[in-house]
Amino acid sequence: MENVENADDEGPVFESINFADRIKLFQKKAEEHRKKQLENPFSEWEGPRPVNKLDKSDENYGRPVEGSKTDLRGKKAHESVSNEVRVLCQMIKDYGEELSDGSIVISFGDLFQLYTHISNKVVGILLRARKHGFVQFEGEMLFQRRDDNVPIRLVQMPS
Repeated sequence: MENVENADDEGPVFESINFADRIKLFQKKAEEHRKKQLENPFSEWEGPRPVNKLDKSDENYGRPVEGSKTDLRGKKAHESVSNEVRVLCQMIKDYGEELSDGSIVISFGDLFQLYTHISNKVVGILLRARKHGFVQFEGEMLFQRRDDNVPIRLVQMPS
């Protein structure tokens, strides 16, 4: 199908194609959709399903299809969390105390008060930052008031 500009500039007008070609185009699209639905484990379509043997050693195992909406949402969420980790580390650097060994430390209570103005996910972001080696602190989980005096040390700034 080619776009042909209308003489009145009212927008594109599609050149007419014959009826048989339209049917073939529709059938092609319908067949592509059917195949995709048969591969989808959550589809309720009837018919023989191809047996795709999952291999846990496959690098794509447990990952969404590249370029899918799920993949794009995951990448966007990862970028958002990474940005929050950078902001948290910058706040520790800006508001923490520098010790004689050059490391920067802030108490959990002070950080909690500062960071809650930005986000309510302080503990989750701290855990993510520790997982990636940006901060260090004692304990598995930090709780407001109980752990207000726990020191949080900035190990390195994220790049």
